[in-house]
Amino acid sequence: MAQQHTMATHKPHEDPFLKSFGHKTSCNYRIEFGFFTMFIALLIWSLGTFLHNGLPTITPKLAASYGVKVWQAKLYDVALWIGLVGNICLAFLFYPVTRGSSVLPLLGLTSESSIKYHIWLGHITMALFTTHGLCYIIYWAATGQIIEMTKWSYSDISNVAGEISLLGGLFLWAATIPQIRRKTFELFFYTHYLYIIFVLFFVLHVGIGYAFYMLPGFYLFMIDRFLRFLQSRRSVRLVSSRVLPCQTLEINFAKSPGLSYNPTSIVFLNVPSISKLQWHPFTVSSNSNLESDKLSVIIKCEGSWSTKLYQRLSSPSSTDRLEVSIEGPYGPASNHFSRHDTLVMVSGGSGITPFISIIREQIFRSKMSKTKAPNMILIAAFKNSSDLTMLDLIFPITGSPSELSNLQLQIEAYVTREKAPATDNTKRGRSIWFKPHQTDIPMSAILGPNSWLWLAAIISSSFIIFLILIGIITRYYIYPIDHNKNEFSMAKKAVLYILAICFSIAVTASGAVFWNKRRFAMEANQVQHIEGQNPEGTPDLIPSDRELESLPSQSLAEATNIHYGERPDLKRLLFECKGSSIGVLVSGPKKLRHDVAAICTSGLADNLHFESISFS
Repeated sequence: MAQQHTMATHKPHEDPFLKSFGHKTSCNYRIEFGFFTMFIALLIWSLGTFLHNGLPTITPKLAASYGVKVWQAKLYDVALWIGLVGNICLAFLFYPVTRGSSVLPLLGLTSESSIKYHIWLGHITMALFTTHGLCYIIYWAATGQIIEMTKWSYSDISNVAGEISLLGGLFLWAATIPQIRRKTFELFFYTHYLYIIFVLFFVLHVGIGYAFYMLPGFYLFMIDRFLRFLQSRRSVRLVSSRVLPCQTLEINFAKSPGLSYNPTSIVFLNVPSISKLQWHPFTVSSNSNLESDKLSVIIKCEGSWSTKLYQRLSSPSSTDRLEVSIEGPYGPASNHFSRHDTLVMVSGGSGITPFISIIREQIFRSKMSKTKAPNMILIAAFKNSSDLTMLDLIFPITGSPSELSNLQLQIEAYVTREKAPATDNTKRGRSIWFKPHQTDIPMSAILGPNSWLWLAAIISSSFIIFLILIGIITRYYIYPIDHNKNEFSMAKKAVLYILAICFSIAVTASGAVFWNKRRFAMEANQVQHIEGQNPEGTPDLIPSDRELESLPSQSLAEATNIHYGERPDLKRLLFECKGSSIGVLVSGPKKLRHDVAAICTSGLADNLHFESISFS
């Protein structure tokens, strides 16, 4: 028989190592499937058109004129057509990974929720390009022209460049195999830098003319990547860290009051002392409206990087300063959770973390708005009772009864592997305050509050500069050598175009960033010394009396029921919810998401609207 208890006070805790997430409704799935079907149909139609129009023209007489057999001539052309179809996939490949400058928000998507599209396009692209290369190798071997593999033409296709590009892509592709990615994530991460080799030698292989297929998406990606590079050069002001005994960290950064973000946003963190190249995504647990000068993330030890970070901060001689760089935050363009009468949030383990920012957003709305905040029900499943301490992170530690009086929150917590509360609660966490450093600055938006206007200016002005540079290079360098005879080196021309693109983007993006940096320098100075900073900058234990008497814990105790030794009966809990519009959000293991989705789409309750915040 499962036991049920009112929640006792406890210390804040827990995690996520959230890789990427996105919101999905059943309608979104249908739209997604429709677009995917149309895209595959486009590829099939394109290849089919090439085959239908081209193969009948290859006759024995035509093949004999080239000194090859008919099947060999057809293989040669099929290889070319497959490569052209691969260019279509390449044209879309980089849109989903342009985090800040993607056109995907215009479609209601985020780059995080669109990562899977990049994965799908990558698999299709590499399958087509690998087939393209193998067909040519078979053709050259069958016709005794294997020496063609060493050809680097001055004014035509460069085979060596294509082979280097393909090899780089194959190494990158091999590292994306799930077994390799999960067991050796660092290998997967570092091999992804081979995209530079892949793209550069692809352009040298086909020439700049064919490379224009991919220019729009790759152009946006280059702008986004350079802006992220500029943002990552800043060392962010790290205010404090809470080190918990369950191998969990809560890290607090200073931020500019002008930096706003929506719930379920993520940031990418880099700690150079651990790895200069590795960037890891984490959910933002704070709320920009409720906590205007602070941005918080929660990190659970789930890999070598996070384990090294925990060990560094949890050691008795922990450092008084930690250099950290941040990219982001990235998240949905709008907050649509309040449109429902009731929000039901179902989480498994560390999947609770995205819901913390949602609940804090509703706390803010209940304080500032006359309208009633939606009723909220949190159904959280944990393996062990020690994981329950993460519930204390729901409310800010500085909460007050007036802030929570208008908030209707019910929490049903389930501990699946224990039938009674654990008795060992003697371990306490440590709160570490870091000394400010003159080079550290509060986190701010890379392009300020009007980022979309600045981004549009960068895109348009950089492209104009690119066109002007190309005009100058063509008129005063290429034309005097070539005289429109198409004898100028394709590789050299491609390199000149690439350099012109890089220069245009670097000049315009740097100008926009430095302009905003000067404009918001005063605001950064105003938040340099955050209220509540430990003046000594030394580690200290979290006062136990403050923990046990904190208002958030008292409020949670009244709102929480804990069930030991059982799993939540999701069907019963969801069908018992009242309201004309119930938003059901799910975050956690794949099976949990599928189970909730099946209940919401069963047709037994018309008021359930399913969404998923999924781990990848």
